[in-house]
Amino acid sequence: MDWSTLPPLSALRAFSAYADRKSVTDAGRALNVSHAAISQQIRNLETHLGVSLLDRTGRRMRLTTEGERLAGALSEGFGMMVHMVEELTGRDADRPLEISATPGFAATWLMPRLPEFRADHPEISLTIDPSANIRTLSPGGLDVAIRYGDGAWHGLDSQLLVRSPIVVVAASSLVGDVEIRDAADLRTFPWLQEFGTNEATDWLTEHGVDHDRSRGMTALPGNLMIEAARQGQGIAITARLFVEPDVQAGRLRLLFEDSRDKGYWLVTRPGIARPPLRHFVSWLRREAAKASSKM
Repeated sequence: MDWSTLPPLSALRAFSAYADRKSVTDAGRALNVSHAAISQQIRNLETHLGVSLLDRTGRRMRLTTEGERLAGALSEGFGMMVHMVEELTGRDADRPLEISATPGFAATWLMPRLPEFRADHPEISLTIDPSANIRTLSPGGLDVAIRYGDGAWHGLDSQLLVRSPIVVVAASSLVGDVEIRDAADLRTFPWLQEFGTNEATDWLTEHGVDHDRSRGMTALPGNLMIEAARQGQGIAITARLFVEPDVQAGRLRLLFEDSRDKGYWLVTRPGIARPPLRHFVSWLRREAAKASSKM
């Protein structure tokens, strides 16, 4: 970057404030300077650039086409700077902590434990997005994601919370007590799949099974998928973590288990975390350790 070509930052800031407030007087108040100072800074900026940023021919000034383009770029740039400064200085500590987790994990594992966190930290507001979609962790946005996999997410920090193999389960009311030896034996049954994923389809393909399309595939949120499996509406593939009580109680029958070393990971951006995130991560790790000790 050629820093010598950039106009003075004070002039850029004055113009951006005017574009935001649509008034030299209001821009002056925002920057704690006089309206005359704002006008002078904008004129200095126009002289530096050799471009008219304001159309002064009417009763009210308005941005020229060039002014609109510059205003948009400055708004985005200054906005990112403000977010980063707030994050670095802790000024966004009161912003709700935004958490992304799959519906199954949110409903089955996280929500039953959350009252303890609320009791310990009533001052921290939470926003929970129960979605299978992978969202980007960004400053001022999503703080932490709980993802299933092997922990390999480029450019992000990940900590294992709970190991859990993938299992295929079904209610006895659907499959009965017939011995099921391989995946092909499940071809003619209806299947359930977590909305936003291809887990069931991928599992069948991986085992060389062409699912009977006449039996259908139903996609629905993870917590509803498990309930539908209990009711015998279809075969489900999910983390064993979520259905272990049902398997032990006989509500679901364990058909297959994938022994590959995977689990649910706590995923964050590298760097210093703001206080609410530090408290949540510490609490979540303690809860995961307690859960693992009981398995």
